[in-house]
Amino acid sequence: MCSLEKRDRVFILTLTGDGEHRLSPDALSSIRSALSRAKSESVAAGGRGFALVTTAEGRFFSNGFDLSWARSGGSASAARSRLHSMVSDFRALVADLISLPMPTIAAVNGHAAAAGFMLAISHDYVEMRGDRGVLYMSEIDNAMPFPPYFLALMRSKISDPKVLREIVLEGKKIGAAEAAAKGIIDRAHGDTKETVEAAVRRAEELAARNWIGGVYRSIRMGSLPEISSALGFPPETEEDRLKLLSSSKL
Repeated sequence: MCSLEKRDRVFILTLTGDGEHRLSPDALSSIRSALSRAKSESVAAGGRGFALVTTAEGRFFSNGFDLSWARSGGSASAARSRLHSMVSDFRALVADLISLPMPTIAAVNGHAAAAGFMLAISHDYVEMRGDRGVLYMSEIDNAMPFPPYFLALMRSKISDPKVLREIVLEGKKIGAAEAAAKGIIDRAHGDTKETVEAAVRRAEELAARNWIGGVYRSIRMGSLPEISSALGFPPETEEDRLKLLSSSKL
């Protein structure tokens, strides 16, 4: 599951336990509940000048969907149905992050595979531990097609088509130093402690800018039109922008 801590104006969401942080329905619900709390608390405090860091305990950031839970359904059709439910629930989680009215930073402490990789790059920034852990999309090796929103998210966050090819068509496992060099993440750090500290420093710096959360959300989503559309968000209207403008410094 997860915990949510608030340090001044920075929320720290931590996937808890020493396991692989598989994204079961219960885990997804727990993370979404924590994000909802962070959003509600920030709005109640004025809706500006907050940031979120997401990290995890143990050796894994997240090893993706809980396929053991899917297979425990008792039949192939039940397994497919359970997998589909996780894909749907995770889509809602990605939507929560893409629309969260504050900057977001993933502090990747270890392996981030499949949906765990997607969870990391759903954040605005990615800091990653350099001494252990890889980014890996396992779908090609496991003969599983990508949900369309996975591909939309990767195209939105990974600009080099050759790097995207390595990830989706070759199933390449990429360490932090290489991921930073290829622009998949922002920076690699020595260990988990350094990674989380760097993510929190970045969050504090961004929160100190005292940006209006609704404006930040609007600009983020406008800069990511493909994934925003794939998640079902309607295009922003002129009326929407005028409402946001009313809170500006003009």
